[in-house]
Amino acid sequence: MGLANLFDAFSTDIGIDLGTCNTLIYIRGKGIMVSEPSVVAVERGTKKVVAVGEEAKRMLWKTPGDIIAIRPLRDGVIADLETTEKMIRYFIAKVVQRRWLVKPRMVVGVPSCITEVERRAVEESAYKAGAREVKVIEESLAAAIGANIPIYEPAGHMICDIGGGTSEISVISLGGMVVTNAIRLGGDEFDEAIIKHVRTVHNLIIGEGTAEELKKKIGNASPDKKIEKMEIKGTDAITGLPRRLEIDSVEVREALQEPITAIVEEIKRTLGQTPPELAADIVERGIVMTGGGSLLKGLDTLIANETGVPCFLAEDPLNCVALGAGMYFERERSRNASARHSIYNRL
Repeated sequence: MGLANLFDAFSTDIGIDLGTCNTLIYIRGKGIMVSEPSVVAVERGTKKVVAVGEEAKRMLWKTPGDIIAIRPLRDGVIADLETTEKMIRYFIAKVVQRRWLVKPRMVVGVPSCITEVERRAVEESAYKAGAREVKVIEESLAAAIGANIPIYEPAGHMICDIGGGTSEISVISLGGMVVTNAIRLGGDEFDEAIIKHVRTVHNLIIGEGTAEELKKKIGNASPDKKIEKMEIKGTDAITGLPRRLEIDSVEVREALQEPITAIVEEIKRTLGQTPPELAADIVERGIVMTGGGSLLKGLDTLIANETGVPCFLAEDPLNCVALGAGMYFERERSRNASARHSIYNRL
């Protein structure tokens, strides 16, 4: 066994879904060990970390003057490199109590629409957080592996990963991306659309937390027989005084129409770019939905109706990218071993 193979045998494989809203960390053999908001609270002058993750999210928009709560990722990419590195270090230290005998290998899922500079920033953060080897792969490829899609077979598979900051639609065959399109639009834009609608129609200013709660509780993408209602609180845009408002699911659906239409159009565009033979496979196998945004009620039904292609949620849509990233090296090793075995048999 060579030195590299010896390192691999004792190495820990870590899969990271470095999301705009949440960071998930998967450790091979242990499962998902971290699933927390991508938020860091720091002291304003010293940049000393005060809190990370769930605790830091509770501080968003509520901090005193000397503490600021930062979301270091925007639209699926690193906006603040130093804070991102601290966040990754914190999460990894939280789940691995001892020092590694061999530094871990890390696979990080990123949107395909990021630039080479942004990709290098992700790599740099992972190396500084203690990685021996870093592999940066497209989120949709990681999500497909995590959803147990047989991506290495000679057939077309379409996956639509809707995260907090980006939506990525890809057609995968023989382990590679045949067609991929990504837009910087996701769950955050759903929240912003609700905030904008409530202010425009009702002159009520609400925060991101309230908008997110509306989206999760009564948000929907397709007309539903049952109309749900929810009471929200905010600030009157005219008087500046606190006010309550009851809003229903029909109105929330209207508010979400613009970002949802943009995602549906991107899926149609990707289908239009897919080679006919692979498109035939997709019509038979359907579109697999992953990511937090895919959990919006009725979104899979709407996409199926608009495209004429079956659409369904992956078994564990929130964790697919982290799971797939953590299994990447293992899957590649199995694939290479199968290829060598096939060549050997033909000799």
